[in-house]
Amino acid sequence: MKAKYILIAAMAAVAMLNTSCEKVSPQGVLMGNTAVEDRVKMSQLYYRDYLQDAANNIIINTHDNSPQGYSFLVGSDSHVTTDPGRMDEMFAIGLENNDLLYCHLGDIADTKPEYYITLNKSIEKGKENYVKKYFELNDYGRFVRKDDPYDQFGYAYNDIKFPFFPVVGNHDLTHNGWALWSNMFHSSFYEFDVLCGYDEEGNVIRDHFIFLDTASGTLGKLQVDLIEQGILDGEDSYRHTFIFGHTNIFLPQSMQFASTFPREETYFLLKQFDKWNATIVFCGHVHKWDERDFNAVTFMTLDSMSERNSPNPGDYLVRIKITPEGMIFPEKVHMSYVAPKPK
Repeated sequence: MKAKYILIAAMAAVAMLNTSCEKVSPQGVLMGNTAVEDRVKMSQLYYRDYLQDAANNIIINTHDNSPQGYSFLVGSDSHVTTDPGRMDEMFAIGLENNDLLYCHLGDIADTKPEYYITLNKSIEKGKENYVKKYFELNDYGRFVRKDDPYDQFGYAYNDIKFPFFPVVGNHDLTHNGWALWSNMFHSSFYEFDVLCGYDEEGNVIRDHFIFLDTASGTLGKLQVDLIEQGILDGEDSYRHTFIFGHTNIFLPQSMQFASTFPREETYFLLKQFDKWNATIVFCGHVHKWDERDFNAVTFMTLDSMSERNSPNPGDYLVRIKITPEGMIFPEKVHMSYVAPKPK
């Protein structure tokens, strides 16, 4: 009997060493060490006061009201430390392709203050390049959009929103990482619309983006209550709804060593995705690509874009192209950055 327990412990240790997370702790692999109820309670206040506002919707500039197409870029599990090469590359790829926004599926940085300084510098660099491409200074020292001749008032630099939208992951929470993550990104759940012009009847064409806190492998009671109350529902009619979280609904392999939701929450989410008329649900966490359809919803699990977990060039990003008619064309996006070898 003793030998049996030793064997089980050894198998568990091997499984943890072979998991997709390079720096392993039981909390980091399975869950974050900040309670989801506390995160959601804090996020609810910020969402209510700052994010639950139509001003946070993204409007695609169109001057004849005709439907417009756009694309967005999705990455996951960047695990930034001292080298922001892949994060810089993600922003550069999106800028070159004119992607409307960037989404990240959690485990954005290992939880040390110096790593968040690295991350913040990468985001600030991304914003500087974004402003340089899409804005210009007017005679009054205000930034106006190059593609909008009717933008007379412009923006102060700090008022320009860089369209980068992350969700929180389990590694973002270890070692009290929630304090670092929330100081930069504020809310662990939120939503907004992308307004794409008008249809033939004059109705606004809207796509809906929903970001969930799944970092602990559970939604928690408060987040479930808020979802049931409709806090993330938005308008009644959307063309497409895209949902972003960290923890997987489905594992790429039956023997994959990673946390998933309790069975009851999985059923709840699948029912909720149907209610939201979800088009695609994006997840990260397991550092392995997977794509499948269930109940007319596409589920995409992304590989890790981290140069430490995925040291060789590869297809670590996903771009979603939406035509003016609303057709969707997903494509994998290649990343080329390789970390320099130590001298």
